[in-house]
Amino acid sequence: MADRWPAWATQKVEIVDWDPSWSQRASDLISDLDHRLARWLAGSVEHVGSTAVPGLAAKPVVDLLAPVVSLVDAPGADDVLSEAGWQLVPPELDRRPWRRSYVLADDDRRLAHLHLVEREHARWRETLLFRDRLRRHPELAQEYARVKRFAARAHADDREAYTEAKSAFVQDVVARP
Repeated sequence: MADRWPAWATQKVEIVDWDPSWSQRASDLISDLDHRLARWLAGSVEHVGSTAVPGLAAKPVVDLLAPVVSLVDAPGADDVLSEAGWQLVPPELDRRPWRRSYVLADDDRRLAHLHLVEREHARWRETLLFRDRLRRHPELAQEYARVKRFAARAHADDREAYTEAKSAFVQDVVARP
């Protein structure tokens, strides 16, 4: 089945030291997406994930979260995003029905992820909460970096297993008072 996917879909998990250029790349993408997706958005696109936390080691892929009113209407954004080079991640590959996911790639390397999520969905709030807690607590961010590096070594060829290996840490951070 993996041979049906684009090369970026099976790209190895690689964690690198934080790069300050990620913030500018995210800002540039957000400016474009806020304009491009205006009719579907219920707020501004957010830079999330590890690249949004200064000093945190990460996969060199900028993660963006776009709040939409409804995922039912979101497929209308596919053509608009495609014009800018964003590729829809097929639902059978993403396996997360609460979002609509896209990848911006350069040949076989991911540059950015874009996730459309309903603004009222718990995942919207949890994702921002996780990012903000890591930003406020550098020691927590460094602990997360250790978890990520271990998960990447153990699951370099399996992105889903890599994500699952981090999930207990993420859930613990989100559940904290």
